[in-house]
Order: sequence, then structure tokens, then C-alpha cells
Amino acid sequence: MGRRAALLAAAGATALLTAAGALTTPATAAPVPVPVTQEAPIRAAACGDGSYQAEAVQSGSTWTARRGSTVVHTGTDLRAAVQAAIGSLSSGRTSKERVVVRGSGSISANSRISLPSYTILDVCGTIDVTGSGSGDQAPVYSRGTRDVEVQNLSVTGAPLYGIFLRNVQNVVLGQIDMRLSGGLGVRIDNRGDTSQWTRNVRIDNVYVSGASSHAVETYGVDGLTVGTVAARNVGESGLLLNQTVNATVGKVDAENAGTGTGYAAFRMANRNGRIGSSYATNIRVGEVVARGGGRGVFCVSESGGATIDRISLSNTGNNAILIENCYNLTSSPS
Repeated sequence: MGRRAALLAAAGATALLTAAGALTTPATAAPVPVPVTQEAPIRAAACGDGSYQAEAVQSGSTWTARRGSTVVHTGTDLRAAVQAAIGSLSSGRTSKERVVVRGSGSISANSRISLPSYTILDVCGTIDVTGSGSGDQAPVYSRGTRDVEVQNLSVTGAPLYGIFLRNVQNVVLGQIDMRLSGGLGVRIDNRGDTSQWTRNVRIDNVYVSGASSHAVETYGVDGLTVGTVAARNVGESGLLLNQTVNATVGKVDAENAGTGTGYAAFRMANRNGRIGSSYATNIRVGEVVARGGGRGVFCVSESGGATIDRISLSNTGNNAILIENCYNLTSSPS
């Protein structure tokens, strides 16, 4: 009980452990690199540099899409220009080709830019989402694909999803910055065909503020590597892992995530970490930081198989840590 008491005292808010779970301190914890959290826009300085096969370029109110010296689209619609640039890439390709977007503009919440397999998108500007929509709509969307990469992306407005990827394989999200007024930041799942896992997903750095839902959510993913998720003033969780296995997360850094709700800075649910019928350790988190908001850490609904190296919680408005129907979870206070 001494270890538990120390952890709960460090939380700075009420914590609750249920009989279905166990919280212990591991004798040794595998080191996990923890990237530095960035409050400023996290766009890489080199956005747009290097070779590419097609581009969409803004000049005044006009967008021009080109493949090499060939113009494939001209008009005032950002979405149409970017989609035309993507459509100009090699048909039937089996290696990645890259599209660079140079400029900023708006896109309807009821539309999307769709990425086919073997596509890299690098957005050097900001996409502002306007209006309302329904269904699986997102400024960046991909379904049933493989080898898709988003190197840089900034989104504002209230999208249904900032990025929505479904039943995908071999995905890389680089520097993602979303200053939102609603919606969900990044959603990656397998709910189009639950008999197939979404596999091999890498997320480098994501900053999400103002989402009405989660900053980042996964469901049905096998093989996930995350650098940093920074969530500010989001309506629900900072990082929510559902039915995700074989995951490594560097840092979850949340401020006012899920205020007034049962969500948490870091939440695991829906058999997250369960492989077959067992809970061997396969979810590894370097650090969870929660300031204000709802819960700090929440493990529920037959989840577990996880280690969290460091937890730092302050002024959470709900249980600092809630372990409910959760198995083989080990952690340490900061």
C-alpha cells in the first residue's frame, strides 16, 4: 500500500483503484524516448523541401496543380487542386510518390482530401475547415490503403475529424498541428472491416487544442508508435487507445482534457492491450502529464497489459487515476 499511497499523493487529486485492477511499481522499466512538448506551432522548418512528383500552389485566390511542367488543374478550390495533384501521380504505383501543397485555404467540413496507397502529402500552409457535415469526412482521409504518409499538416476550424484513417497499413504522421473549435483531432481505426487490424502506424508529434472530442483516438490497431501527443482544452481524452496492441508512446501531455467528464488525459478501453485472452505487457508509455481536466489516467473495459514509466497529475477534476476491469498495469509516480 505504500507505493500506491505515494502515487496517489503525487496525483494532487482523488484517485480510485477498484478490485479488478492492480497498480504496482515495476522493478525495472524499459527506457522510452520522450520528445520535448512544443507549445508553438510544430511545423517542420523544411516543409516542402526535397523531391516531389506533384504540387498544388496558391497564388492570390488561384490554385494551380502541376505534375512536373504539366498543369493538371487551375481554380479557386484548395480541395480540388490538391486532389487533382494527387490524382496526377503514377497509376498503379508500388512505391511512395509525394505531393507538396504550398499555400493556405478552406475546405468544407462535408468534404475530404482522399489519399490512395503509396502517397505522401506535405502541406505547407493551413487548412481551415468551414461549415458543417456528417459521416466520415476529414481534411485528410484514407481508407483501405497502405503506405500513406502525412509529413506536415496544420488544421483550424471544426472538422468532423482532422485526420481520419480506416483499415490502413504502414502509416506515418509527422508534424501535425490542429488549433480547432470543435470535432476530433486524429482518428485511426479498423471499423470498416473489424476482421482486419489496422497495422504499423507511426505518429511523431501531434498538437491538438479546442477539439470537442479526443485529440487522438485509435481503435483496432496492431503496431503503434507515438512520439508526443499534446492536448489543450479538448472535450474528451488527450490520447484514447481502444483495442490497440503492441504500442509504444513517448509522452501524453494534456491540459484541461475532458473537463467535467469521465474521460482522461490518457485512457485505455475496449480490451486495449489484450492479446487473445491474456494481458502480457505490450503497451509501453514513457510519461503521462495531466493538468486540470477530467481524469488523469483511466484503464477500463477489459484493458491492460501496460506500463507507464512516469505519471504527473495536478488538479484533475475527477479521479486522478481510475483502474476498473483492468489487468497487468504497472506505473510509477514522477
